[in-house]
Amino acid sequence: MSKTTEIFCRLPKSVELIQDFKDITPSPKANAECRAALYSKNGDFFAYTQPQEVVILDTTGEAKVYHRIEIPEVFDIYFSPEGTYLCLWCKPIQLNKENGTWNNNLKIFNIKTKTIIAEWSAKHQNAWKPQFTSEENLFARSINQKEIHFFELDPTSDSTVNINQPSFKYKVNDPKATLQAFQISPGRNPSVAIFIPEKSGKPANVSIYNIPNFNQPICFKNFFKAEKCQLKWNSLGTALLALASTDHDTTNKSYYGETNLYLLGIAGSYDSRIDLKREGPIHDITWSPTAQTTFFDSRGNAIHSLPTAPRNTILYSPHAKFVLVAGFGNLQGTVDVYDRQNKFSKVVTFEASNTSVCEWSPCGRFILTATTSPRLRVDNGCKIWHASGKLIYLKEFPELNLEPAPEAHESTKEYLEKRQALASAAAKKPAGAYRPPHARGGGAGSGSGVASSLYQKELQNNLRSNGSTPSPPPGLSRAAGNIPRVRTVVGAPPPVEKESKAAAKNRKKREAKKQAQEKNNSPAPEATTSASPVPAQAQAPKLRAIEQLKMKQASGETLEDTQVIKISKEDEIRSELQTLGWNE
Repeated sequence: MSKTTEIFCRLPKSVELIQDFKDITPSPKANAECRAALYSKNGDFFAYTQPQEVVILDTTGEAKVYHRIEIPEVFDIYFSPEGTYLCLWCKPIQLNKENGTWNNNLKIFNIKTKTIIAEWSAKHQNAWKPQFTSEENLFARSINQKEIHFFELDPTSDSTVNINQPSFKYKVNDPKATLQAFQISPGRNPSVAIFIPEKSGKPANVSIYNIPNFNQPICFKNFFKAEKCQLKWNSLGTALLALASTDHDTTNKSYYGETNLYLLGIAGSYDSRIDLKREGPIHDITWSPTAQTTFFDSRGNAIHSLPTAPRNTILYSPHAKFVLVAGFGNLQGTVDVYDRQNKFSKVVTFEASNTSVCEWSPCGRFILTATTSPRLRVDNGCKIWHASGKLIYLKEFPELNLEPAPEAHESTKEYLEKRQALASAAAKKPAGAYRPPHARGGGAGSGSGVASSLYQKELQNNLRSNGSTPSPPPGLSRAAGNIPRVRTVVGAPPPVEKESKAAAKNRKKREAKKQAQEKNNSPAPEATTSASPVPAQAQAPKLRAIEQLKMKQASGETLEDTQVIKISKEDEIRSELQTLGWNE
């Protein structure tokens, strides 16, 4: 028995190992989604999943990385009884739709030799786990609910198992029947219990066979009202509890359906139904770990009854000294601990509300209760209680919140929405029929319409060249004319007006005439050796580009390094433009 107590907590994107209430999680810690985590039954190994691998830790001392299995998309894991093999259930992928071929998503990994010894396709995650004998010399799997195949194993060998050639197999004799569950017994001489549900008026049955002799069952029980069945062997593999249930109660006495408990024994080949004094559903069943006389003797006779209370969970401590009886799920979470060796005297009662996980520690001194997701998404955390009812460890996650992000200003939102709308409208605008230049922008193509349009354009261009905002001529509104409306957006640069060819031609004539007059009136310039500055017309577009970059930066967009450098040169460009006599 280990002197230390160790637990693990699986979070959505990490796994924490706690030994004697200290964090011993090895580095680097898991930082991605963790779908499954599990200890081996002997406590030597701990495994957890990551999106691209499965990590195995050696927990014989402090947790250290033992091996990494490079297999992606593993959803569930399972250890064999002695921890020699690790079974992996991966995401099923259809390889060929025509013939229905799927990938081999179920794999058995030998931890000692670090090799995969067997793999096959298992599309459904329900009841996917292969079953091993206690000594791990055999494992079994179900085939289409019609057969059970058994395969021999050698833990020291790294040779692979041929899945198509089982060592021996069991087959359902009735072609209409299907097996719903099976369970291999513990012990050196393993047996297998097989449940076949009722169908077409035939009763359900549980049969027990010695492996590999499947000709005649050593114990057999027929019963009705059984759609599902939970099979539980005792620790010696000599007796079996079968909890049969239906989803609906034909007598309408219970909302949870009907349940019946049966006891089957190998020694003497006996079977019996367990009758309870009080009617109602059976919530939980368990065996005493030492297989000694407990609430029922080995023949199903009642020897002790607890007081009536709302309870649905029963757990024995590993050494069978204490028995825990609790009410979880839709009940309040009251926990009672009884001393089995002292005439079932009550040790303590405590409250563990909202509990979704409850287990005894291997030493039998502590009780672990936890509230986990997705069963509950509130009060998540874990607690460790002493068997006397004292709370000795608590880890909670009291509050989780998101980092706030500032809301953009309304003016910025309006500007971005308008720009997006204009861009989408320009992209969707149809090309239309071709029009000659003299007929563009007019009404129905009449001569007066063309003349009016040319007059309006000329008037607008003349006003732009003077630096003033164009206004419609008398008797002509903006809506009637082709003068566009100007909308002012807070923080946005002034809109850039496009020049027509006629306006550009007239502007060049006026500038040439003005320069000729200034040249005649001004004295001859002095000779200079310095290079002439860049014309204002070449620098103005740079300034406009800087204004647009500043708008992007204000709206929260990330700029490139070259764009940030361009913004820093704004003052330099403005000074050059001022020396050239340019004004905004």
